[in-house]
Amino acid sequence: MSLGALFLNCTLKRSPEVSNTQALIDKVAALMGDLGATTETVRVVDHDVRFGVSSDEGDGDGWPDILAKIKATDILVIATPIWFGVRGSVAQMVIERLDGTYEESDPETGRFPLYNKVAGCIVTGNEDGAHDAAATTLFNLTHLGCVIPPNADCYWVGDAGPGPSYLDAGGERHLYTNRTARYLAHNTVAMAEILRDRPIETNLSALDAEARTVSD
Repeated sequence: MSLGALFLNCTLKRSPEVSNTQALIDKVAALMGDLGATTETVRVVDHDVRFGVSSDEGDGDGWPDILAKIKATDILVIATPIWFGVRGSVAQMVIERLDGTYEESDPETGRFPLYNKVAGCIVTGNEDGAHDAAATTLFNLTHLGCVIPPNADCYWVGDAGPGPSYLDAGGERHLYTNRTARYLAHNTVAMAEILRDRPIETNLSALDAEARTVSD
């Protein structure tokens, strides 16, 4: 059974507008496909995702359908543009909505729904901020239960200030970006294969009980 990888494109542009972030997603997805993984991309702004911190904000909220895909996948990659030096607002909203999964832990072990999923991050922009966006996003995903392998981020940034982005600037020929795209694809797939055979089985509920015995 092949592994599945879900890419959340957190561009601020609705389809069919061209997305530089999507172009870099496509490159990483193709590499994962060569490794035998099945890939899918969701452009978040094409769905009526509400602001909030629960898994369902009701009244036609588009997040539950996306969350179902996240729960079903083996690899989750959040892809975001840079705005004002940090990750875009859509990526921030995705992390805020994932906060709701804390309330859906396994009743016996306390493990969160994202446990044993592998995460990665893709960043595009024409100014500094790639390291901040990747670091914050990957850190958030570890707290939600995801496993982060080595070299799990891939980014492209142009010159500081306004200017051409990934597609117009010829970013597809950038050595560092092409290198890290391969690192990201190979390491996330490799880690997902490891976890499929040897999942993390930590009993968080038992550890919580133990911690209470030595805490005020």
